Amino acid sequence: MNPDTNKPTLLFDLGGVIMDIKRENCVASMRRLGMENPGQFLGDYGQKGPFLALEKGEITPEEFRSRLRPYLREGVTDAEIDAAFNDFLIGIPVERLRRLEALHRDYAIYMLSNTNKIMWDSRIAEEFRKDGHDRDYYFDGCVTSFEARCYKPDAAIFRETLRKFGLNAPDVVFFDDSQANCDAAARLGFKTVWVAPGQEFYNLEIPRSEA
Repeated sequence: MNPDTNKPTLLFDLGGVIMDIKRENCVASMRRLGMENPGQFLGDYGQKGPFLALEKGEITPEEFRSRLRPYLREGVTDAEIDAAFNDFLIGIPVERLRRLEALHRDYAIYMLSNTNKIMWDSRIAEEFRKDGHDRDYYFDGCVTSFEARCYKPDAAIFRETLRKFGLNAPDVVFFDDSQANCDAAARLGFKTVWVAPGQEFYNLEIPRSEA
């Protein structure tokens, strides 16, 4: 049970659960910037190379762009790199925001996301504002991989989430579109809900927590 609100607790992944994503859009945009094989770095559930280093907070956005430039055609700007990267994100349907808002009346709601500072400060922030609120309106707190310096499905990021918000794993229901991430959370005692492709989190049964 959340010690501050005395409400049961839900923990949401972002991409594939709240935010629609499409890896292929980013791959195509990076190719247009001159990258020959973006697929070597970009995966549906995880990244590699400078993309992974950015998501783990090991490098800054400035360092990320510098590391990417050898793979791109000459003269590509920072804005073009950021725009191509953000093409990974399709957006958040307003209906999902309103369902989160409704759930927040009865649950403490947190987010745990593998993401990066470029997207977090730009497109992700913009999408959460599309129904007249901001990101903080929907969540009692967020843990991001780039700030936590660790990355799902590493157990460390789940433990950091529990520590940061004073939660107990058996009291938390975790929603993620990656079965590997759900399995990692379950090993630590979380209740889990796998959001399969094409499913909406609000149509799935919420397991009873210990709260």
